[in-house]
Amino acid sequence: MATSFSQTEASTGGEGQYRQALMAQAETATKPDMEPDAQKPSSAYLVRVLEDDILNNVLKPGDRLDEQTLARRFSVSRTPVREALRQLASSGLLEIRRNHGATVKRVTVAELIEMFQVMAEFEGLSARLCARRALPEEIAEMRRFNEECDALAKAADHYGFYAANNRMHEVIYAASGNNFLAEESRKLRNRINVYRRHITFQPRRMQNSVLEHARIIDAIEDGNEEAAHRLMREHVDLLAGSAADVVQALETRNRK
Repeated sequence: MATSFSQTEASTGGEGQYRQALMAQAETATKPDMEPDAQKPSSAYLVRVLEDDILNNVLKPGDRLDEQTLARRFSVSRTPVREALRQLASSGLLEIRRNHGATVKRVTVAELIEMFQVMAEFEGLSARLCARRALPEEIAEMRRFNEECDALAKAADHYGFYAANNRMHEVIYAASGNNFLAEESRKLRNRINVYRRHITFQPRRMQNSVLEHARIIDAIEDGNEEAAHRLMREHVDLLAGSAADVVQALETRNRK
């Protein structure tokens, strides 16, 4: 993880270092850690597979995930399995209790909407601050990642789009110049990322996101704080509706 700098340091001559540190986080935030043995799946790979199992109803609420069974399934040691289970618990998909292990625990529609409401405010404030503070090179970086998103959407590369999309949002966090806001946004994003990734598979969602991003970046470049804030909130609100549809469908299937 890149070194973090305080707002005080940024205002006393270290602003260049402060922005560079946050931009470095933007470049690395979505890169999965690989195990030394490249032939073995990383914990990030295990997380993605288990997320899909949960959201595709292969694993249902209350199902227990046994470390030894998972280690055999993925042909890995129990260390990456434990790390994957911890990550899934931090995103609210699992509950880990002492002497009981890990069980599937899916958030409700109401809980998910509440998280997205807060995320919309975090992201909206980041965009507002960007309109006030973003440097030309940071805006160019946002456009570069959105162009990458556009190319990946046209290629129907959902996983690539998801990674490029996260990197673009990381640039917005960095350009906001507010390290605390960036860290809190990142924590909440990590809790809802599984749903954000899943909804990239919905029809036209990727193409629509590219257009929404472009309008947000235009507002940031124009220095229009109100428009940047409003457009970003609307963007996240649309994602919230799609994510709620995913959870609602899962709840309906589980009642059958």
